[in-house]
Amino acid sequence: MSDQIRDALEERIISGALAPGDRLIELSLAKEFATSQAPVREAIKELESRRLVESIPYRGAHVREISSREMEEAYDVRGSLEQLAGELAGSAFRGNVAELHAIVADLTAAATVGDAEGYSKHNFAFHRAIVSGAGNETLLNAWEALGFEMRVRINIARNQNPELVARAAEHVPIIDALDRGEGALAGRLLREHAMSCKERWRNRSLPSELPSADQNVADVPASCLS
Repeated sequence: MSDQIRDALEERIISGALAPGDRLIELSLAKEFATSQAPVREAIKELESRRLVESIPYRGAHVREISSREMEEAYDVRGSLEQLAGELAGSAFRGNVAELHAIVADLTAAATVGDAEGYSKHNFAFHRAIVSGAGNETLLNAWEALGFEMRVRINIARNQNPELVARAAEHVPIIDALDRGEGALAGRLLREHAMSCKERWRNRSLPSELPSADQNVADVPASCLS
């Protein structure tokens, strides 16, 4: 039950149905999901571990603000970690990329039908396979601490034109480089991929949302200028 509640609240947070600052009241949620407060409390704790929710003493649990700066910094760190992972994993994947091809096939299928959740899941599996293949446990732990899958879901949800099929295609050259055992090239491509994700996050507003030439910036909502 706690998993169902967690997933439902997570979806609301990512979609924006629950906005930053909104309070999560255990009693109200328990009534909504027809359960006791225990699974609600457990679900909220899991959302805290994913850094989607924060608890403040005497104020309870609230939806956490995920700032643009935090997202961009996370992509910077991810790019550096994955570049190292690609370099280290080159020899392990040389002539041994069938698993990566299978994951990208699933990734592309999800992208084709616009399945953002499926895309995020397969995308996570692809990158984790490479980081894991690097054979460095400390590197893997640092990478997992970034909450990569969740950040991808947030990026897609808040990007008005995610172009998932094009994103899926970006993974193929990485596989080709690993197949040839070219770890340095694979690492560079992984870093470039992370930076392109960062740039898409930065430019997530539609052109129509941006100030026109004859519009005073002061008249534009702050959300369009972030």
